[in-house]
Amino acid sequence: MTTTTDSPPRRAARTRLDLAAPLAAAWLGGWGVLALVSTLTGAGYPFGANDPHGGDVSLLRLVPVDTGAPIFAGVLLLAAVAALAMSGPATVRRPGLPRALLLGYGWAVVFALTVVVPDARVLIVLGYLPILIIGAPFGWPPVDYGQIFDWPLAARCAALVGGVLLAGALLLWQRRTAGACPACGRDDHERGWTSPASAARWGRWAAYTAAVIPFVYALTRFAWAAGIPLGISRDFLAEMRETGLVWAGAGLGGFATVGAILTLGLVRPWGERFPRWMVGLAGRRVPIKLAVIPATLVAVAVTAATLGLMSNPEFWRMAGGFSLASAPALLWPLWGVALGAATLAYYLRRRGACARCGRPVPGR
Repeated sequence: MTTTTDSPPRRAARTRLDLAAPLAAAWLGGWGVLALVSTLTGAGYPFGANDPHGGDVSLLRLVPVDTGAPIFAGVLLLAAVAALAMSGPATVRRPGLPRALLLGYGWAVVFALTVVVPDARVLIVLGYLPILIIGAPFGWPPVDYGQIFDWPLAARCAALVGGVLLAGALLLWQRRTAGACPACGRDDHERGWTSPASAARWGRWAAYTAAVIPFVYALTRFAWAAGIPLGISRDFLAEMRETGLVWAGAGLGGFATVGAILTLGLVRPWGERFPRWMVGLAGRRVPIKLAVIPATLVAVAVTAATLGLMSNPEFWRMAGGFSLASAPALLWPLWGVALGAATLAYYLRRRGACARCGRPVPGR
């Protein structure tokens, strides 16, 4: 009876895991072909000087347009080949230089696709998305949605998807070739920092840090909405009030405040079981993915936004150098790292025994 009950989930897990590398190869290969077509035709490259909205906050502005497309084509197509090389079973160890080179190149491409390419625009759109959705039926804010959700934004999102798929394929292959379980990453050597008790300790500090930073950011935006020129000049505040930017900033502040509260759920009981006031869900366990996936997305988006903003001289000019206006953004690198760590700790605390290898959680 035990074998009959346990075998279907294990077969399902194996099937899903084996799809990671082929999906990554197909996605990266398809976008690599598009980049190759863009190279040959000289049209369609969406970054740098060809980006009318987000080029000034992207590190890709430093790459000439005529060389950007061929670089993307080469990187993506080579990454697709690497993903294909990682497909199929690989249950034996493969130490040495080839494995190190493949993993090194793969993780470098993941960093480029998830952090460098998306830049600040993805985070900005995520922050304004609730306002855009709620205000669309009322014609506010008065913006052209076609100019917001355009080809450069789609390309950034496509890069993010490709990076996530490649990261999944790399992680599974890395585990397999190290003799660990591809599903959970556990092997025969117990690591104390992954135990629920240890993750609860360091995850608490990470979660509180990740909650404080966006709340500090929100305070400056709420102050501007209230007419307090916190960290900026009165003239600049008057200009923002005339253009309505101050209310958009307040919306971002509200989004950041909600995010800060939800971050605390990574270490609070209501982050594991729905609270009593949630009719129909009260007392039920919160699905792990419901917390882990959004938190990971925000952590990646914040880290990506940090690189572009802090490398842009215009950001420092508008903020007047180091001030109360720029200080919250200077904490964004710590925000992204802290939120990622808090999310990992939440996952380590709540995961159960592996459905594929049967290994229990360390410390339980």
